[in-house]
Amino acid sequence: MRAYAFRRILQFIPTILIISVIMFVLLNLLPGNAALMAGDQRKAPDPRVVEQLKKEWGIDKPIHTRYFIYLKGLVQGDLGTSFLRREPVNKLVGERIWPTLRLSFAALFISVAIGIPLGFISALKRGSLIDTASMVAAVSGVSLPQFWLGLLMMYLFSVVLGWLPSSGYGNGNFVNLIMPAFTLGIGYTALLARATRAAVLEVLHKDYIRTARAKGLSEIMVNWRHVMRNTMVLVLTTAGLQFGALIGQTVIVEKLFSWPGLGSLLVDSIFQRDIPVTQGCILVMILVFLIVNLVVDLLYSVVDPRIEY
Repeated sequence: MRAYAFRRILQFIPTILIISVIMFVLLNLLPGNAALMAGDQRKAPDPRVVEQLKKEWGIDKPIHTRYFIYLKGLVQGDLGTSFLRREPVNKLVGERIWPTLRLSFAALFISVAIGIPLGFISALKRGSLIDTASMVAAVSGVSLPQFWLGLLMMYLFSVVLGWLPSSGYGNGNFVNLIMPAFTLGIGYTALLARATRAAVLEVLHKDYIRTARAKGLSEIMVNWRHVMRNTMVLVLTTAGLQFGALIGQTVIVEKLFSWPGLGSLLVDSIFQRDIPVTQGCILVMILVFLIVNLVVDLLYSVVDPRIEY
């Protein structure tokens, strides 16, 4: 397993390299630049100041030269310096990564804690009222736009009932996390429930399930030892892939709830054409996604000992 993990970590290098090339080219092809955003937006920018800032930041150089300078810093663990904030990107990303991870893992926990039991029970009660209600709820959860759901929750729990704060991080209090986490996780709860239901239905028709029942094992033992463990590989895969989507969707939820994470920093840096900050946010999000999926792959052998690396 260690050798497999080491090989997977080595595969991160070409993945990050390819993504950095695509990202760097696309971001530098966007119209406008940070030098135009640095001055007073109510006045026309001074061409001399703009040219001076371009030279200071190095954005007057050819794109291939800028990329190799950026790649040299990236190899050394340096994500560059923000054009407008004049601070190291490592520091800015480091301050924002924990709120984003906290929100993403809370949303993933909600998805797993609700979605897997819901899908499992729905499959065992196939065709019943519970199954129908669960799948209707699942389809509804997938269909709800996150920004609309977030606004509804704000109105109900903050304005009408006054139970929860409408937005903000506070001091990292749990009550500030509840609404953003549910808004982010509810759609993926529905997807995980549907995936779990499909996996359980497939396993229930296998020969070893009929054999286990013929041997006289109770339904609880059959479901726990044979059904659950054989469906967890697919469920883990789905949950790992969903985490990447969760990281991406934090952009919407963080802006909606004024959550000080990487998503809101990414949106602000894109509008300000602050390319180093934008690149740093995207690379860190991708790296977190790769690490989580590596952990999921390593968990396969724990769930199913037949899987070898």
